[in-house]
Amino acid sequence: MRYTAIVLAAGKGSRMKSDVQKQYMSLQGKPVLYYSLKAFQDSYVDQIILVAGENECAYCRDEIVAKYDFSKVTAVVPGGRERYHSVYNGICAIQECDYLLIHDGARPFLTREILEHAREELNNYPAAVAAVQSKDTVKIVNEDGIVCSTPDRSRVWNVQTPQCFLFSMIKEAYEKLIHSEKELTKQGVRITDDAMVAELFSESRVKLFEGDYRNIKITTPEDMILAEKYLTRMPVK
Repeated sequence: MRYTAIVLAAGKGSRMKSDVQKQYMSLQGKPVLYYSLKAFQDSYVDQIILVAGENECAYCRDEIVAKYDFSKVTAVVPGGRERYHSVYNGICAIQECDYLLIHDGARPFLTREILEHAREELNNYPAAVAAVQSKDTVKIVNEDGIVCSTPDRSRVWNVQTPQCFLFSMIKEAYEKLIHSEKELTKQGVRITDDAMVAELFSESRVKLFEGDYRNIKITTPEDMILAEKYLTRMPVK
């Protein structure tokens, strides 16, 4: 079986309030993006497709892929307007694949354990997503911010990446999404992750598996402080 990883690094990261995009910010001397690429490089994954900003592809090839000898990166492709466009561009760059893992380049703490759990779940499910149980009570509100309901916290999970799929299924689902995006926009549907694409455009059920509370997505300056502390406890070479 051939495994491919799409690593997304095309986001603008406006909430970071920095001139340097979050995926390229220095984390103990290396760009944030380095750590997720390193995790896949050292794993069972056969190839990596890196999706970068349209004006950053050359930088990624020279200053990240070549500099750190990420030999499994077979293509660096430009991202799109929305996250799902970026994923689709990555999918279109894949030649042969059985299983696809999609990961945010701004999540530097992807562990061997998470990747092994993903592979185990893909033996039984066409869609498997890393997640952690919510530590907080969640409220569902209406348009005015008035609470409508409080779901049972034991049933609420915070979704992470990687999000992992049978390639033929998720490719077909993304093709349907691209074909239907104008209608979805009219309906006000906002695609927020890859699992949602599988939920809307396939008959596959999505299985959640245990991720890691340290598998954070760096979004704000406070996250960089936390990431520095995590790295001192779980160093990556």
